[in-house]
Amino acid sequence: MTKYITGVVVFVIVAVGAYYAWQAMSGPIVPPPPTPPSAPVTSTYATSTFSLVYPSAYSVDEEYTYDAFKGKPVAGVKFTAPASISEGTNLSSDTGVSVEWLPRANKCTGDIYVLPNVKAISLTVGSTTYSVATTSEAGAGNRYEEQVFAIPGSKPCTAVRYFIHYMAIENFEPGVAVEFNRDALLREFDNIRNSLELSQ
Repeated sequence: MTKYITGVVVFVIVAVGAYYAWQAMSGPIVPPPPTPPSAPVTSTYATSTFSLVYPSAYSVDEEYTYDAFKGKPVAGVKFTAPASISEGTNLSSDTGVSVEWLPRANKCTGDIYVLPNVKAISLTVGSTTYSVATTSEAGAGNRYEEQVFAIPGSKPCTAVRYFIHYMAIENFEPGVAVEFNRDALLREFDNIRNSLELSQ
């Protein structure tokens, strides 16, 4: 019996020693690095006057015109945010970014792209200086926000418009919708605007 117990003890000691020796030789166990997030899929839109990069999930409307000025539509191209951004939130499906132009503008400033009584401010991002005008309005539970980034000196006068339309979250039944992610949406819009290159 004593020999049996001694044999078991020796076996355990040898096994433990072998385990630690193997650990010492193989080094610490390091988990594999996390898989980096995949880069967003983008597309390029180009005309004879400008080009830009936008998320491929956005839809492109080449027949778009900004029609808030009665009888004086502003021509442009709109990139509408996909349903994956607005579904289940209070964000409306007509939210998006547009590039617009006014060929006969005497002075290229942001305020000429929005309704009167808005003062434009100067904003420099990287090597581009914009003339920026912002507006917001509300009605029947809807909220409309616009930011226009005009490029002074561009010919034709060119601007990027952010159009954000959403419903007041308090008008929804609990659990029906969540507040849309404004920061993430603006980051996407900024990326589109920052990719704009004029051909002139």
